[in-house]
Amino acid sequence: MDLNVLKQGETDSTKQRTKVSGRLTSPRLKLGLSFFTFILVGANDGAVGVLLPSIMKQYAVNESTIGLLFLASTCGYLIASFNVGTLMEKFGSWQTLLLGIVLFLLGTGTLILQPPFTILPAAYFFIGMGVAIIDPGLNIYIASLPQNTALLNYLHGFYGIGALLGPIIASALLALSFGWNSIYVFWFAVALLLLASFSIIFRDWRQTQASDGEKGQKSTLSIILRSRYVWIAAIFMLFYVGGEVTLGNWSYSLLTQDRHGLALISGWIVSGYWLGLTLGRLLLGSVAKQIGDKRMIQFCLLGTVVGLVITWVAPVAAISAIGLFITGFSLGPIFPTTIAVTSRTLPSRILASSIGFIVSLGSMGAAFFPWIMGNLAQHIGLWSLLPFCILIALTQLGLWRALQE
Repeated sequence: MDLNVLKQGETDSTKQRTKVSGRLTSPRLKLGLSFFTFILVGANDGAVGVLLPSIMKQYAVNESTIGLLFLASTCGYLIASFNVGTLMEKFGSWQTLLLGIVLFLLGTGTLILQPPFTILPAAYFFIGMGVAIIDPGLNIYIASLPQNTALLNYLHGFYGIGALLGPIIASALLALSFGWNSIYVFWFAVALLLLASFSIIFRDWRQTQASDGEKGQKSTLSIILRSRYVWIAAIFMLFYVGGEVTLGNWSYSLLTQDRHGLALISGWIVSGYWLGLTLGRLLLGSVAKQIGDKRMIQFCLLGTVVGLVITWVAPVAAISAIGLFITGFSLGPIFPTTIAVTSRTLPSRILASSIGFIVSLGSMGAAFFPWIMGNLAQHIGLWSLLPFCILIALTQLGLWRALQE
């Protein structure tokens, strides 16, 4: 009798532990942790611009030299994102996510120490690598869930919220006379919390593995490089990210220098563009369920053109604000919705590497297209920003149509 009671107690205890373990690894917790992580990623990206003057002052370097930090971060991002699929295949998806957070911790931890300037590019390189692993990793996880279009839009919407909060947090710390490195103390502490959370909540996440027959076939990279869909989707993202960043970076100069707008009002108008981008992701993701992902992206691209035309033909501050908001609102859902469509189009074996490749090529647009715009502004004038962005949007529309063939 006592033995039966003991066995029953052990069984109940096992069931209780299983129940608790199930709660700790529930999809809702994974989803919430993913959203919170993207707030951190967005906040880190958004804060850099506020910190640059303080970093330049401390190390007595000019704009050209400080640009090495962006170059190092971009290189780290590209190298890691091209290899994230291979890392997931070799070490597992959960372990790869943990690696991304560890690299982010390594970069931010180095910056806390305010090392010699020659060390700073290495720190930003590690941060870029960490973000490049976390970004596609969480995109891949959420792309595997039901209603992934809306969820992916929410995910990237939380990035936008972080990008809005980052400058506010950084500015507040600097205003309180804390050093520029204090923001990285904050990021480091949050990332440490994320590392502990991911080690528990995501420990049961496993990416679909290739079958034995598939493992004997061509390498994943070879399959990706031969895929027409992957190449068109990657070039589409190249133009998308290029257009989004070009408009965001150069619109303030257009409003203040070419149209002679007040600095404060022009700053608010540009903030409205980024706010529209975030709201578009948060609000339009669910619309795709009604009209379909592919059709929604077509409508969003047309909305982008309409917003840009409004801003171009009516150079009045109030109308420019409306036009840029419409443009941002329309652009918002395109990136995450494209990832959702890709996740349903490509086989699971090459999905991780394909998303890494697509995101990597897209990130190159953030450097290439603003550079082209800088040359256009110098030789033609800042007014060329809007027709240039319209051309980019129309090119995206053509690429999107080609992607459906």
